[in-house]
Amino acid sequence: MNILILGGDGYLGWPTAMHFSKKGHVVTVVDNYFRRKACIELDVEMLCPVPSLIQRARLWHELTGQEIKVVIGDLTQPEIMRGLFNGTTTYTWCVDSQYPGPPDTVIHYAEQPSAPFSMINYRYANITLSNNLLVTNNLMYAVRDFCCDTHIIKLGTMGEYGTPNIDIEEGWIDIEHKGRRDRFLFPRQASSLYHTTKIMDTDLLWFGVRMWGLRVTDLMQGPVYGLATPETRIDDSLQTIFNYDEIFGTVLNRFVVQSVVGYPLTIYGQGGQTRGYLNINDTLQCVSISAEKPADRGQMRIFNQIMETFSVLELAERVKAVGHQMGYNVQVKHLENPRKEAESHYYNPTYQGLIDIGVVPHYLTDETIAEMFRLVSKHSKNIRLDSIFKGIKWG
Repeated sequence: MNILILGGDGYLGWPTAMHFSKKGHVVTVVDNYFRRKACIELDVEMLCPVPSLIQRARLWHELTGQEIKVVIGDLTQPEIMRGLFNGTTTYTWCVDSQYPGPPDTVIHYAEQPSAPFSMINYRYANITLSNNLLVTNNLMYAVRDFCCDTHIIKLGTMGEYGTPNIDIEEGWIDIEHKGRRDRFLFPRQASSLYHTTKIMDTDLLWFGVRMWGLRVTDLMQGPVYGLATPETRIDDSLQTIFNYDEIFGTVLNRFVVQSVVGYPLTIYGQGGQTRGYLNINDTLQCVSISAEKPADRGQMRIFNQIMETFSVLELAERVKAVGHQMGYNVQVKHLENPRKEAESHYYNPTYQGLIDIGVVPHYLTDETIAEMFRLVSKHSKNIRLDSIFKGIKWG
């Protein structure tokens, strides 16, 4: 297949690019280094330095013989997006400059991915809203105008649903009202402006499906954990961006880093906040199988992309236990919750659809956590304690 990955420099985007390239697909990645620039502006660190997207693509070619074409550009600019579909794009780096044609599949990671970032102040809220919605809208129109058969795989978030007091279905819910029945998108209730943009993304693409017959798979992803994939293990310079701070780091990744450097695990409030989680290797698996088994024309297919659920306190206790076994003095600290969220709630999402199409879950084991400890400890000298917690408040 001809695969286009939007946001190909990021924590998930770069491993996805290598994964598809290794399988023999034609891969193009696009990024504008948004996350790297934001880390500099907000003075938060990555676990270890990561070469540029161009440098990593060049190294990937040297090591494997496979090409990942690179475009550095801002996808909020419609002509940059459209150039990827009409053949007018200019590659920043490639081996073969021949345009491979419109993509069969677009994987859409190109969004500001952080709830805390979106809640810092009005300026960061504006950045989140404008970036996320413009990129999605530009993508939708480019597919409509140039290649309606292209399959869009959009990374949504389980945070769109919030924590309703009913079971969370996979994207849709059947409603009976005054003797009549219909099917609707499952009610959304976001807990941040970032999550609000993800709801709006879903609504935009559902509009495109209804109006123009687009084909869309929306993956409602939970927090991802892990550092290594088969491809990142080929060479240290191929590793992905890994944040451990409150803004861009996911909770389990943060807890392991905090444990390694003796920083108390930061639990917001009671720690009863329950979410669905998945290993980074399962993100690759879910996206890959979704691409191989695409949605139909005129179909908005929604999967809840999680493999198991934990409360924050449960994760902290798991990390603490493994850390103690490995000789780390892991402490847990409850902080006043800077977010506005339920700390104790019902949470029962359905997540069978991806398993039905062939995904085989990687469950969180003590050995998985121990491997994370070993990988993080290799770079422990790079960890800045003042990057871990910034105290961003929702109020």
